[in-house]
Amino acid sequence: MLKLKSVAIDTFKENVAYLHRDCPLYRTEGFQALMKLEIYIKGDGDPLLAVLNIVDDCAIVDINELGLSAQAFRQLGKEQGINVRIAPAKPPISLKAVHQKIAGETLNKNEFHLICQDILENRYSKMEIAAFLVACSHNGLEREEVFFLTKAMVDTGKSLDWGEAIVVDKHCIGGIPGNRTTMIVMPIIAAHGMLMPKTSSRAITSPAGTADTMEVLANVELSIEEMQKVVQQHRGMLTWGGTARLAPVDDILISVERPLSMDSTGQLVASILSKKIAAGSTHLLIDIPVGSSAKIHNNQEALALRKLFEYIGDLFALHIDVVISDGSQPIGNGIGPALEARDVQQVLSNQKNSPSDLREKSLRLAGRILEFDPDIRGGQGYIIARDILESGRAFEKMQAIISAQGGQQKTQSKAALEYSVTAQKSGYIYAIDNLKIAQIASLAGAPIDKNAGINLSKKVGDKIKKGNTLFTIYACFKSNFEFATQFADENDAYIIEKNPPSKDDNYFI
Repeated sequence: MLKLKSVAIDTFKENVAYLHRDCPLYRTEGFQALMKLEIYIKGDGDPLLAVLNIVDDCAIVDINELGLSAQAFRQLGKEQGINVRIAPAKPPISLKAVHQKIAGETLNKNEFHLICQDILENRYSKMEIAAFLVACSHNGLEREEVFFLTKAMVDTGKSLDWGEAIVVDKHCIGGIPGNRTTMIVMPIIAAHGMLMPKTSSRAITSPAGTADTMEVLANVELSIEEMQKVVQQHRGMLTWGGTARLAPVDDILISVERPLSMDSTGQLVASILSKKIAAGSTHLLIDIPVGSSAKIHNNQEALALRKLFEYIGDLFALHIDVVISDGSQPIGNGIGPALEARDVQQVLSNQKNSPSDLREKSLRLAGRILEFDPDIRGGQGYIIARDILESGRAFEKMQAIISAQGGQQKTQSKAALEYSVTAQKSGYIYAIDNLKIAQIASLAGAPIDKNAGINLSKKVGDKIKKGNTLFTIYACFKSNFEFATQFADENDAYIIEKNPPSKDDNYFI
């Protein structure tokens, strides 16, 4: 018997247990670091599973104690000091299927379900999850496998039912810094009266996800009951999907994908659609940006991805409309949560200095969603969206939703450290590298530091003179500041040429 102890360490989506090296159990039972444990409490049912770490410091755990990381302790839900028993965990049955996928074999519906169930029950270590993800990415997923993975992620979590025939949603596949159209589209749609209960993700490999940016303005971690209350009152919301346990396996997979910078096509489609289906969506708009430094580089790739989305959507009776958009450069001026939130508020409040590209793209996307309404004729959606925005109704709706979700009291100010990157020659902005811009903003501290990021002063096609500011880096901490400025100085995120780019050089909607 061991005494339970809480060890206040955030192990991010992984249950970790801590045992002292001099614990008699460690010496006699053959426990080893990184093996998986089953933790039992007398009278309770299923054990808690955790990965074992061995420590040599009695200040962390004593020889008669078992420590649990913050997540594991919350999941166990017991008081410190109670007696617990431990035993080596049995290998998950589904691990055989992972080995098959590593060998290049195709998995069936039941095998994907077992893998997702075991991941949800913490039977997989992060190393084993990484092996599964790399196998799926390297060997690829057949269309049927994408469907099986999507369904397994939906079935192992909760699902919402809004009781309406049309429940709309919108998602961009990502890769374009500053592309916060959702925060403008959602209040336009809700102001029109259509139901748009938007659950969004946090950043995976980008400087900000929609949930990270919305969190600057409002609380995004709402329970299902709180979500339903906001939607009933205002016809829309914008929250983080993680707290509602909608397709929770997806959140675990993302926690491993993030440090690996992985985002393969099959997993991307399964991740997006599992969340939308679980959130109760009936109609979905997908935005696929295309550009040389976007996730999708050409029209052929975009069309193939659109077909995969439509194929999986049909199997779930989900109506999908796919828009292929310009991904040649960042959208808006701000890159990073606070700076992107500023852009969104400028557009919603119809300020003259608001980013015109963010405004225009948001109106186009909102127009396409409005045309899901059978009472709106094709081609009329854009005009209706523009009228809602210019009348101030979208801004009023967004303010009401922010208040209902619990608005943030602190106003966001610029980070203390800033550095301007200037043009080394005169000419025209020929191209902007999305990947380099995103990396600079991430190095500056975004999205962890809400105020960190980049503000763009010039966009593609602008005429400039030597010494003009191209963009400004903002950071909260000196180390981040030094990393970001050094990378910016050594890597040209902007390409400057004597002549402006022709329209043929970029892909447009």
